[in-house]
Amino acid sequence: MKTSDTTVKTVMVNLKARHEYYVLETLEVGIALLGTEVKSVRAGKVNLLDSYATVENGQLLLRNMHISPFEKGNVFNHDPIRERKLLAHKREIRKLSEKTNEKGLTLIPLHLYFVGPKLKIELGVCKGKKLYDKRQAVKSRDMKREMERHT
Repeated sequence: MKTSDTTVKTVMVNLKARHEYYVLETLEVGIALLGTEVKSVRAGKVNLLDSYATVENGQLLLRNMHISPFEKGNVFNHDPIRERKLLAHKREIRKLSEKTNEKGLTLIPLHLYFVGPKLKIELGVCKGKKLYDKRQAVKSRDMKREMERHT
């Protein structure tokens, strides 16, 4: 994810995704944005909470990612919740398509960041957690914190 010769600037991290899902595998992909959307993302006006990715007709699409309209964009602004095309190799898309056809697996964006001038998204192949799994995760995290306090 991070290279030594380019700067990485984090824009958004989807913390809720790690709580709601088990992340089985991750993949870095690019995203095709329009002019004013890039400016809004650079300003940090983006929301990944309810977004997910799908594979349709051999293309990887990101749905429900909200990018607020750019303040000075007037007529050049675009729909905030439009589908956005993700950029990946064909074999990676085929592999993701096979995985998402399995029962219970979905593609969730975990991390949105700039690598130099290019915007990248870290996609996770995720499986949903049950309620008792979430409770167990919170309980183990709290126990770990208590142990660290006492040592």
